[in-house]
Amino acid sequence: MKIRLPLALVAVAALLAGAGLQILHSPAAVAASAGVEDEGANCAVPALPDAGSLPTNAKLPDPFKKLDGTRMANKSEWTCRREEIKRLAEKFVYGEKPAKPQSVTGTVSRTSITVNVSNAGKSASFSAAVDVPSGTGPFPAVFVLGGFGADTAAIKAAGAAVITYDPYAVGKEGTPRTNKQGAFYSVYGANSSTGLLMAWAWGVSRLIDVIEQSGGSVLRGDATGVTGCSRFGKGAFVIGAFDQRIQLTMPIESGSAGVPIFRGIPGEGAQSLSSAYGEQPWLGDAFGTFTGSPARLPVDTHEMVAMVAPRGLFIMDNPHIVNLGPKSASVAALGGAEVYKALGAGDSITYWSDIQDGNHCANRPEWRTPLQQNIQRYLLKSGSAAGSFHVSSKASGNLAEWRDWTTPSLGGGSASPTPSASASPSASASPSPSASPSSGGPAGGCTATVSLNQWNGGFVATVRVTAGSTQINGWTVSTTLSPTLTITNVWNAARSGSSFSNVQYNGTVPAGQYTEFGFQGTGTATGLTGTCSAR
Repeated sequence: MKIRLPLALVAVAALLAGAGLQILHSPAAVAASAGVEDEGANCAVPALPDAGSLPTNAKLPDPFKKLDGTRMANKSEWTCRREEIKRLAEKFVYGEKPAKPQSVTGTVSRTSITVNVSNAGKSASFSAAVDVPSGTGPFPAVFVLGGFGADTAAIKAAGAAVITYDPYAVGKEGTPRTNKQGAFYSVYGANSSTGLLMAWAWGVSRLIDVIEQSGGSVLRGDATGVTGCSRFGKGAFVIGAFDQRIQLTMPIESGSAGVPIFRGIPGEGAQSLSSAYGEQPWLGDAFGTFTGSPARLPVDTHEMVAMVAPRGLFIMDNPHIVNLGPKSASVAALGGAEVYKALGAGDSITYWSDIQDGNHCANRPEWRTPLQQNIQRYLLKSGSAAGSFHVSSKASGNLAEWRDWTTPSLGGGSASPTPSASASPSASASPSPSASPSSGGPAGGCTATVSLNQWNGGFVATVRVTAGSTQINGWTVSTTLSPTLTITNVWNAARSGSSFSNVQYNGTVPAGQYTEFGFQGTGTATGLTGTCSAR
């Protein structure tokens, strides 16, 4: 989507400004941690399919289904499954992100970071401005693409430094695909098939390399975040997905080529894929063959959301501008959240589109508290607030319409990076969860357990349907849903009044296993229970 940066920067000169955030100090001096950019780099990945052999699939690809055709059974398999998704995304969507160059050097100070890279006889340099809060450090830091993302004053007030990253120094807009410009293309060639978004991601990774090498006197290499709005929201999303050292990813109103599922964009009426592909070389060259047939893609953005798991992810969206694809973005978030939940990190993802102001990249008072809480939890390591799903009724996508796969119950230990109070996203920045189990019949039937999270004026209910001693092939959950409540969104179930039934893909539940559905509404749902009956 096109934006006029000077006007947009004025409009968001203080995105989330005036939040009045409590000043928190980072932990006592710690050395920069040598993280891992790609934990699955050494995985044995099967041969990727050729573009010409890809089948058409209108549903979202199963994030749990490996390239060999089997499905994940344990959380430990996620490292290599994520690597498969990564390589598919590189081949068909963004272009390749090269590994760390042969030489990366630079400096870190309280005002700037310099980067010098060389690889195969070619070299490039670029820099980024640093603005630290009061104190001696070392500080966690947030990369703000183009100075255009979550409010820098709010970030500093929370105790984190701001790194103003100029993506255009690494991958310049306004260039043809055959003559791309910037530091990335100086090293890998002006005709590289890698798009700008991945080039921008490569640049941030090299900045983190230098931070890690600096000894940790100013900035912490183990506590970095990234944010950006509009085209820079697209960049922030890709940066966080493709570097596992990023602890907190915060894309804002990213639009087509960002968070929204590619398969949903044509039907929603968002900026078309051909327009996004042609406006700037954001996406990799290979994506050009899919602009009119996204259903042929072997990946979609719900899997890029999943690539961030189990790290912190705070997606901010605008339901008032259809061109941004907010409905498709909510589907991507809901789909990716299924991987978060399966890994035991369901409370590490937040999606928030329930906002009043419809101006693009405007100040959002609704985001102030979750912004503070995410910085506290993932960068300062001083908080534990659970993630939140606040999906606007104006642009509420239905995941059930887009998937024909179920979420497995994975074995192994939790993959959550921080202690959490919940295994699934809550419905408020300050949730008050409660669980209300109810019996649904004999041992061979099913039971329903309601986990309720509410805030002033609204709630989300997550209902777990568990099979008894024998497999069930269909289920219905009757709830004590008050007629005074208004249901605004339902996922993974069909609703009839106060009853909810399975949809096509989640009716069969093996003995002792479970599936989940949920719904969001307004009003007070205290005491909500459910009774399950099996077919």
